[in-house]
Order: sequence, then C-alpha cells, then structure tokens
Amino acid sequence: MPITFPSHVRVYAVGGAVRDRLLGLPVQDRDYVVVGATPEEMTALGFRPVGKDFPVFLHPETQEEYALARTERKTARGYKGFAVYASPEVSLEEDLRRRDLTINALAEDAAGHIVDPYGGRADLAGRTLRHVSEAFTEDPVRILRVARFAARFPLFRIAPETMELMRRMVREGEVDALVPERTWQELARGLMEQRPSRLISVLRECGALARVLPEVEALFGVPQDPAKHPEIDTGDHVLRVLDESAGRGFELAVRWACLLHDLGKGLTPPGDWPDHGGHEARGADLVEPIGQRLRVPRECTDLARIVARWHGLAHQAGHLGPDGLMELLEKCDALRRPDRFELFLQACAADFHGRPGYEGRAFPQADRLRQTLAIVQAVDAGAVARQVTDKAEIPQAVRHARLAALQRHPWHHA
Repeated sequence: MPITFPSHVRVYAVGGAVRDRLLGLPVQDRDYVVVGATPEEMTALGFRPVGKDFPVFLHPETQEEYALARTERKTARGYKGFAVYASPEVSLEEDLRRRDLTINALAEDAAGHIVDPYGGRADLAGRTLRHVSEAFTEDPVRILRVARFAARFPLFRIAPETMELMRRMVREGEVDALVPERTWQELARGLMEQRPSRLISVLRECGALARVLPEVEALFGVPQDPAKHPEIDTGDHVLRVLDESAGRGFELAVRWACLLHDLGKGLTPPGDWPDHGGHEARGADLVEPIGQRLRVPRECTDLARIVARWHGLAHQAGHLGPDGLMELLEKCDALRRPDRFELFLQACAADFHGRPGYEGRAFPQADRLRQTLAIVQAVDAGAVARQVTDKAEIPQAVRHARLAALQRHPWHHA
C-alpha cells in the first residue's frame, strides 16, 4: 500500500535512476530524496533508519532508500571529513549541489517532472561528465567515480575543467586520503563496466593512477614485445587485455588478474624476458602487497598471482610434453581448484587476444590445458593408492599414473 506523506513533504527520485531513464537504459536501483521531513516523521510513517553518517531510511515494503535532503561542509581531508546538516529547511537544489556530476544531480517528482538546476540534461545530450560545483574537490572518491563513469559511458568525454579539478586534487594530496575499502570498491565497480580501460586511462590522465596503483602506472612506456609488437607498450597491452576480458563478460577476479598480469615487466629489462621465471616471478610477487594495501578479496588476489606467474607458460602449452603440462597443473593447483583454473585460462585467453592482430585468432592452448586436466582427473587416485604398500609413496605413484595417462593420449604421439 503506498505511503502517504504529509502535504509539506516532497519526495523525488534522484541520481542514477533519473539519469539512466533519460538515457533509455534499464533502471537498476532507485534512490529518493525527501524534502521537508524530519527523522521522527519518517519513522512514524514506517520507514526504518539505516544511515550512520546522515539520515537514510528504508521503505517498509520496497526497501528502497529515502534520504533526507542534506548539505555537507568539509571539516578534514578524505571522504569522511564532512559535517552533514540534514533539516526540513534544506532545499532540493541544495541537496543536488553537493553531488559529484551534473548528470547525477537530476531529480524527478511523482508527476514525472525533471528538476535540473545544474545542466545535467544538457550534459547528457552532449555526452559530458562535468562536476556540479567546487565542492567536487572536497571528496577524493569523486576522482574514482568519474573514472568509473567514464568506463561505464565510453562515449562520454570529461569536461576539461573537471579534469583540471581532478589534477589539482592529486597535486594537493587529497587523493592520498583515500581509504583502501572505498578505493577497492570503486576500482572493482569500474573494472566491471563496459570499457574498463577508461577507468585506468582517466586515473592516469589526472595523475591518480601513480598514487592508487603505481605498479600499473610503471607499465606505461615499457615495451610490450619489441620484436613482435613495437607499436604498443605494456601499459597499452594491459588496457587491451582488460577490455578483451570485459567484452567476453569475464567476472571481476579475471579482470583484476588481467590488469595485474604483466606487472613484472615494469621491473625487468626487456632483454631478460620472456623467461618464465624472471619478470613473471617479479610480477607475481607484487600481487600480494597490492591486495593487502587495497583490501582486495582473497579470491581476486589468488587468481591474479597465479596468472601473473604462469600465464607465459600457459601460452606455451602446445609445445609442452606430459611433464611440463603436469607441472603447470600442479603450479596452478588445478586438481584441487578446477574452477579457479578455468578462470586462469580465461585470463590467459584475454592476454592472448589483447595483442594487435590476435583478436579473432583461436587460442588452442586453453583447450589443450582443459583436456590435460580432464585426462588427469580421470585417473582413479584411490585405486592407485590401494596398490601401494608404503603409504609415503602414494603421492608419487598417483603422479606417475597421471603422467602415464597423459603419455597414452593420442596428441602426445602426434
């Protein structure tokens, strides 16, 4: 049953729901701003308070968020350094003014009338990401959000004055106040957008990438493969791989692994790679510290580490014999984690197709490795173990049986 608000209260849909409807996109989540109400009135209407830093309430039936109109005043560095003022006297225009981009500072009333005090509709038409006001500079998370929206809307440009504000925030150290959890949250969301390469490119353009992910920044200007692909550097290649993973709809862990897969090239002279142990081992060693610094989920870090370390060997799968194939499965813990091994192969495929001219080529190495795993999995380890008298010899006996199965397979003799 609809909730009837007092006559002095106005309720507006705001932000992404209005923006996406105007763009003709599916509306995922709806948020509302309530003007003229008090927390007590919201509670009396059945709303459940959930806001920690400012008054936010959940609708008793739809569970959608309704926030009281508010203003913010900067009190300290970082995204939490604000004093929030929520009051029935705060107008809708004042509430919208504190938002990041004009295209997000739109509101719609119950009759469908759009409230657009800061030119959001014009910027939607002009495909422009533009800050609402100078208050943009008070929250470093907004740098990440602009980069994320650039990845979501790849045809939108960033207004020059907004980019300059972002650069200024970096120069003045505001970006250094980002907390790991919010940084990872925005990076993860950006990586899952339509063109995640723009997330990285925008952060790089404003100087924030060197602060947030200096290990990735270090890849730009480093040759990718001077002999085969002199026209691109490692940073460009990583962006190609990242977009390839997005185009194939791969999950977050795979996209994170694609972003970090070549980190070692920023530390290793080109003459020393590919060497399957030099730049790849160095890159793998960087993955864990990054994960700890940004509070990256364990499954993302673990996959990124094995991709960084072993993707080069996976590309050589067509030339590996049974011993080499078995070793790769063991290094990737494929028998215990076949699901993760499949994600590993997805990342390797994205790496392969992220090279100029390789976009439409087949990647038979992945099929060979899947087939190798299936052959090894088919060996009855229990039956092998029952034939071994000395229990200490069981692991070696099982491995020998698996190698024998690989050696019997037709492609071993082809």
